[in-house]
Amino acid sequence: MLINNKSIAIIGGGPAGLTLARLLQLKNADVKVYERDFNEHARVQGSPLDMHEDSGLAALRKAGLLEEFKKTFRPGADKTLIMNEQAKILFSDHEAKPEEDFGAEHFRPEIDRGPLRKMLLQSLKPETVVWNSHFISMEPQNEGWLLHFKNGTSMYADIVIASDGANSKIRPYLTDNQPVYSGIIMLEGNVTKENAPNINTLINGGKIMAFGNSKNILMGQKGNGDLGFYASFKADETWAIDSGLNFSDNTMILQWFKTKYPEWDKIWYELFENALPPFIPRPIYFMPLDQPWKTMSNSTLIGDAAHVMPPFAGEGANMAMLDALELSEHLTDHTYNTLKEAISKYELKMHKRAAKAIKESFENGERMHSDTALSTMLDFFNGHILS
Repeated sequence: MLINNKSIAIIGGGPAGLTLARLLQLKNADVKVYERDFNEHARVQGSPLDMHEDSGLAALRKAGLLEEFKKTFRPGADKTLIMNEQAKILFSDHEAKPEEDFGAEHFRPEIDRGPLRKMLLQSLKPETVVWNSHFISMEPQNEGWLLHFKNGTSMYADIVIASDGANSKIRPYLTDNQPVYSGIIMLEGNVTKENAPNINTLINGGKIMAFGNSKNILMGQKGNGDLGFYASFKADETWAIDSGLNFSDNTMILQWFKTKYPEWDKIWYELFENALPPFIPRPIYFMPLDQPWKTMSNSTLIGDAAHVMPPFAGEGANMAMLDALELSEHLTDHTYNTLKEAISKYELKMHKRAAKAIKESFENGERMHSDTALSTMLDFFNGHILS
């Protein structure tokens, strides 16, 4: 096996990095994950993830974790309401949703990021993850790399795999490619169910997607009952600075919402009035579709480090975990003569499917922020139910 007697460093302990570590350890590889979080108890941010049969779930199945996932996922969390700006429900699958059916084409079970991370961490050998390891730089040494971290430590690895997200510090060692702004801002907020009782009654453990006047509110309920929500709209890339908003001031953000979303019903106000500050403005980026780079024999990229994509097709985490699955298979494939050949085959395959997912996600984002967003999304969801 090409990675026999090779030390592998994975930079970043998100779903992709931890999945890759698990898959490689099943092949008896020497793997360390270097994660910037201080420890495993650091708060995991972000909305729940929906796992897709041919990507995220395929990786978990190969990792021997599907049965554990079935104990951990949130049944019913994929229930969806489509609403207009007046909070009128125009589509609901709460009653028509089929039984939880792993293997079904449109079944996308949801899991909170925290439980997913815990499940993956528990599957790894002790001390696989080196916490408080904020990557700073690396330099060639022998046939591998000497890694330097903010805490003052340095470690050698024969192979370095970047799983350090959209702002990857390892990407520049492989390519000059940079993410491109999509034109969309998502203003993230979180509120407890007690402080948003009207919305909590509507969402009923699932998701809400509301469309009106080329703007959205998108939200999902987390395992602890909190509501994670996003006000999503078209704006300049520098909106967060140019707006002059204090994102820790709920009164100011509520007034902004009333101004930016003037046609929207007052029911939405409780989200902004009672959110747990601060709000987080998230400009949405994507990688250019033509993004191959010159393959290296001792380093590659997975997940957002390789292919940042908008979140409007639910493919980001799934593509990242599929990267982990495919890279693990290529690195342990006996038919390749060199590591460079194995990595090259992975990258070619990854670029092709990532470009397709990025295109789909970008086009969905355009549809969801168009004048016809509501009718388009209703047609899409009604088509899924009819099929």
